[in-house]
Amino acid sequence: MDEDTRQARAAERVTSASQAGQGLRLSGSPNKRGAANDRAASDRHERTQVPSHTEDHTPLAPTALERSAQPPARKKSRRSRLAHPRPRRARKIPRNHMRIPWEEVLDDRDVLAVSASIDDKSSIICRAGLLVLSGGAGGWRVRDCMNEIARVLGVTCRVDVGLTTIECTCFGQDREIFSEGVSLTTAGVNTERLWLMEDLVRRIKAQGREFTVGEFHRLLDDIDQRGHLYNTWQVALASAFACGAFVFLLGGGPIEMACAFAGAGIGNFVRRAMTNRRLTFFAGVGASVAAACLTYLAMLAGISLVIPGAMDHEAGYIGAMLFVIPGFPLITSGLDLAKIDMRSGIERLCHAGSIIVFATLVAWLVASMVSLSPDDFEPLGLSFPVLTTLRVAASFIGVLGFSIMFNSPLKMAIAAGSIGMIANALRLSLVDVVSMPPEAAAFVGALTAGLLASAVGLRYGFPRISITVPSIVIMVPGLYMYRAVFCMGNFQTLPAMEWVLRALMIVLFLPMGLGVARALTDPAWRQSL
Repeated sequence: MDEDTRQARAAERVTSASQAGQGLRLSGSPNKRGAANDRAASDRHERTQVPSHTEDHTPLAPTALERSAQPPARKKSRRSRLAHPRPRRARKIPRNHMRIPWEEVLDDRDVLAVSASIDDKSSIICRAGLLVLSGGAGGWRVRDCMNEIARVLGVTCRVDVGLTTIECTCFGQDREIFSEGVSLTTAGVNTERLWLMEDLVRRIKAQGREFTVGEFHRLLDDIDQRGHLYNTWQVALASAFACGAFVFLLGGGPIEMACAFAGAGIGNFVRRAMTNRRLTFFAGVGASVAAACLTYLAMLAGISLVIPGAMDHEAGYIGAMLFVIPGFPLITSGLDLAKIDMRSGIERLCHAGSIIVFATLVAWLVASMVSLSPDDFEPLGLSFPVLTTLRVAASFIGVLGFSIMFNSPLKMAIAAGSIGMIANALRLSLVDVVSMPPEAAAFVGALTAGLLASAVGLRYGFPRISITVPSIVIMVPGLYMYRAVFCMGNFQTLPAMEWVLRALMIVLFLPMGLGVARALTDPAWRQSL
């Protein structure tokens, strides 16, 4: 096709499009019959007219002869592709748990909350409970927070709390009833949030009747949008110190402590990095445990190049993975069961049990591939005064590290570490000196931690759970749990059952000790109301 023919075709297309446009315009009213008729005709014209410029600039497709005459396009070199990469379209994954637009569901944000509608009051109560639940609190504490706010707002609420969900029904005046359900995307621990929420509840009890609905939500926004106190490497370093101290308390020496320090630091760094990218929870647990065990082995191999016989200290690899032991939900599940809060207690117990089983299975799989075995630690040969002093220091460092992992402010972490070093040193001394069974010693240690936490909490205003649970997490028998799974993997049935029963007894006595301490010092906890 020559150039004259292509221009003639283009002119014909322009002429036909222009005639079509004129025909559409002629379909309106050309005469002046009033402003209303003109506007109606103009509206019809705008809705039906096809813009002519879309046709004017439409390029004609080349024929096969013209395509064959064109030179082939040159491919971009590799250097050009790297210098100018093609933009990739970001893949947006829809949320499985939809975010609640709290500001959009309010009826009137400027009215006093005590005079607001029942659904606005319910949104305040449920959102406050959800923030407490996201901090890792058990069902009793979540319900207590929601009840205190409900009393200020003049409503009665019935609350059912699970691991990640809250179902609330509010009963107001004039026979108003409103039910609402909210949920979290995942379970976690944030002791600073528990502290801030407890302080907010005290403020609401004193001044809550003067707050508007919008002011309530602004206060909750400040807590909800508050980030973590520590970044990824700080949390990894805290877990490294905590697990290194944990290994010493189990009986390990300097080589085991150094390897566990490196393994726990790398492992928790991996888990925190995967959590920040919102990857699935158990993938983070499995990857972090595998990274911790392999790092321990690599560190041990490096030390063996300098210190002959270092490879015999492989028993401490268990301590490198103890940062994944879910002490917080494990302890709070026992407290919920003690208050006959069965749904929250059972869900938390199942959650903690699933993490323990999965983590220990991954550790056993890695250990079987690299031929590691949880042997007993060699005796350190220290005198009792020196051993006790080092145990006190290691207990403080371990509890301090776990508290930082739970996002505790430094002042709160130091308080928990001080309580933990007293309670845990007492527990270990009772086992060594008095030959008390480890299960009974765990009860005494937890009872001591609970009583000390009550006194410290009253003085500094810390929530009890924020300092009691971190102070006894170091007493959780992670070594027993792993040895049970290791024996199961090797089909050693009787030793596996023995380690399971030992771990179960200690796990049962820890929340029992905290419950007794709470009953002795808190009248509201003592009564079944």
